Amino acid sequence: MLAGAFAAFTVGASLMHSYTVFLLAFVADFGWSRAESSLAYSVGQLVGGASSPLVGGLVDRVGARRCVLLGGCLLTLGLLGSAFASELWHVVFLYGVVMTIGANCLGLLVFVPLVSRIFHRRRGMAVSVLQSANAFGRALSAPTSQMLISGLGWRGAYLATAAAMAVLILPLAAIFRRSPEIPAAAEGAATAVPRHWTLAEAIRTRAFWLLFLVYMCTSIGSFLVSLHQIAFAVDIGFDPLYAASVLGMGAFLAFPGVILTGTLSDHIGREASALLTYGISILGVVCALLITSPDQHLLLWLHGCGFGLTWGARGPAITAKTADLFPGPRLGTILGVITIGSGLGAAIGSWAAGWIFDVTASYRIAFLLSIAAYAAGSVAFWALRRPMR
Repeated sequence: MLAGAFAAFTVGASLMHSYTVFLLAFVADFGWSRAESSLAYSVGQLVGGASSPLVGGLVDRVGARRCVLLGGCLLTLGLLGSAFASELWHVVFLYGVVMTIGANCLGLLVFVPLVSRIFHRRRGMAVSVLQSANAFGRALSAPTSQMLISGLGWRGAYLATAAAMAVLILPLAAIFRRSPEIPAAAEGAATAVPRHWTLAEAIRTRAFWLLFLVYMCTSIGSFLVSLHQIAFAVDIGFDPLYAASVLGMGAFLAFPGVILTGTLSDHIGREASALLTYGISILGVVCALLITSPDQHLLLWLHGCGFGLTWGARGPAITAKTADLFPGPRLGTILGVITIGSGLGAAIGSWAAGWIFDVTASYRIAFLLSIAAYAAGSVAFWALRRPMR
C-alpha cells in the first residue's frame, strides 16, 4: 500500500514539477515575461491550497481509489489540452486549475490519512517514504522534460506525457481497491488516543494556526527559488540541459534526504529534524547568491545539492506532527485546510520571484526573501514543541 501511494504520488509530482522546464519554452515561443509565465504556476498553488479541504474531505468519504481515478483523468485532460494552448489563459486554466486539482488527488492529502492509520509507531518514517515521492518526481521531471522538449517540441512533449498518464490511470487506481488491514498493535495503540479531532475543534487551537504558518512560510521560501532555478542558471550563462541535469541530480538527493529526516523525526523529535533541514536549505540558497559566472560549477552543484537535499524534507516532520496532534477519521479534512497555507505560500513565492526579476533583472532579492521565510518557518515550528492543551 505504501509502495502504491509512492508510485501514484511520483507520477503526479513529476508532471507538475515539469512546468519549471516548460516555462522557458513559453517565454521563447510566446514572448511572455517571467511574471506572466509564472502566473499559471502561481494560480496552481492557490488552487492547490483552495481545493485541499475539498480533496481532504473527499478522501475521508470515498477513499483513495476513487480519488486516484479522478486525479488521473484530470491530469490526462490537462496535459492533452496544454498541447494545443495558444493563449496565456489557456495555460493558466489547464495547468493552474485542471492539472492542479488532478495532482492533489494523487498527493499527500489522499495518502497521508491512509499511511497514518497503518503506521502508528513509525509514522514519521512512513510519511517520509511517501513524501520522498515528491522529491523523486521533481528530480525526474527536469531532465526528462528537457529531453522531450528538445526532441519533440513542447507541444509534442505534452502529448507524449498525456498518453503516458492515460495508460497509468487504471493500474494506479487498482492498487487501492481494498482497504488496508491495520495491524493489531496499531489498533491497540489507537485506542489510547484520548480524542478524535474534528475540524471545528482543531481550528480553535494555537497549534493549528502555527502549522498553517509553518506550511505558508516554508512554501514561500521554497518557491521563491525552485520555479526559477533553471532560468536563473541559464541567465548566468550555464547550458540549459547541463543546468537541468545538475539541478535534477541535486533533486534526486531529496529522495534519501526526505526519508532520513522523516525517520529521524521519530527519534529526535519533529522540531529538531525540521530545524536541521531549514538550516541546510538556507545554505543552499546562500550558494546560489554567490554564483556570478558560468565558471562557478562547484557553487551550482552545492546549490543544487543543498537545496535539493532538503526539498520537501520538512514535509514528513510537519505532516507527521499534524497527524500526531489531530488524529482521527477527519485527519484528511484537517490536513486539507491547514495546507491552504502551503498553496498560498507557493503562489506568493513563485509569482513574486518572477515579478522581482522583471523589476530588478535579478533573482538576488527573491533569494534573500527565501532565507527570511525559511527562518520564520523554523521559529513557528519550534514553537510547536510545547504540549497542546
